[in-house]
Amino acid sequence: MSNPSIAFARPSLFAVCTAGLLVLAIAMGIGRFAFTPMLPLMIRAGSTDVVTGGWLAAANYLGYLLGALTAARVPLSPQRTGLLSLAAIVLSTAAMGLVDSVAAWLLLRGIAGVASAWALVSTSVWCLSWLASLSRPSGAGVVYAGVGVGIALAGLYCWRAGAADIAADRLWLQLGLLALVGSLVVAALLPRGAAPAPAATARAADGASGWDLVICYGVLGFGYILPATFLPVLARAVVDDPSVFGAAWPVFGAAAALSTLFAGALLAGLSRRQVLAASHLLMALGCLLPVLHLSAGTVLAAALLVGGTFMVATMAGMQEAKATATGDPARALGRMTAAFAIGQMAGPVLSSVLSGATAGFAGLFAALGIGAVALLGSAAWLLRKHAQAVRQSTN
Repeated sequence: MSNPSIAFARPSLFAVCTAGLLVLAIAMGIGRFAFTPMLPLMIRAGSTDVVTGGWLAAANYLGYLLGALTAARVPLSPQRTGLLSLAAIVLSTAAMGLVDSVAAWLLLRGIAGVASAWALVSTSVWCLSWLASLSRPSGAGVVYAGVGVGIALAGLYCWRAGAADIAADRLWLQLGLLALVGSLVVAALLPRGAAPAPAATARAADGASGWDLVICYGVLGFGYILPATFLPVLARAVVDDPSVFGAAWPVFGAAAALSTLFAGALLAGLSRRQVLAASHLLMALGCLLPVLHLSAGTVLAAALLVGGTFMVATMAGMQEAKATATGDPARALGRMTAAFAIGQMAGPVLSSVLSGATAGFAGLFAALGIGAVALLGSAAWLLRKHAQAVRQSTN
């Protein structure tokens, strides 16, 4: 991504954080994850079924992967890439309510996935740069809270709209309108120029570097997607009241939003690698709880543990990748996002394969167990490499 060399007014911290939060809320809450609460409404309306819903989700995952692989090649500044992404999300979301062709839906969900990845990478580039320039790196907690805010608000909106019997096609149009309103606010607040380049400083090694960090980030995508996808299903299995099990997704989003806001204060004494490892450990516990005992309590605890860690891990991983990147940071963040996308595509595939040979939730539980083991292994690797780096720095 190219950066303009024209001098622009220095943005305020409020403008940077608010614009970044809104971009991620729209890109992830609507472009990526609104389909989760929308699918039951579409099934209820008879416009699709579970099998087709799976293909539509896969189209979005594939688009997200393609977006991650191409984000660094977009010949625009990070800010303009973000605005282009928001426009694509607005149009592809609203169009879901205007067409009834499965082929068109697949294309639209794929476009939304590409745009979501572009938005995440581009926003991480310009936002983290400006926060560093403003000497307020802790503002990243507010920015990345946008993902959880978007998930929670879109989930609540769809939950209540479904209870009010609003048709799914109308709801898609309304979500597109909400995305448009938010995009206009972003356009008004978005910094027009690039942040001043920081002075060159020596970078201390902090454990794993390069591709092993990318792999650990891919494990994060694999571990989080299973509970993120199936927690509403598990909640439905133990609580038959839709006014109760429908809250699983908003709870997940609220936990994600609050986690990044409090992470800076609670984890100030830890390195970013340690934060990533701790998030993996807690997420592994969230994966295991419903497997060990399926109940409303364990499903709620899993929603809090996974929802409360996946954005903290995302924030820490993206910050670390940018801090240690050489050359264009968009390439480093694109590699991280691509690994995450591959991991989250592999999770549902593994669950489907295992479920094909078993009855009930046995296949899903096996996949959740594998995800937990992978997360524990990733956490152990990150902690081991961090300990090695600490010993080297003291010698």
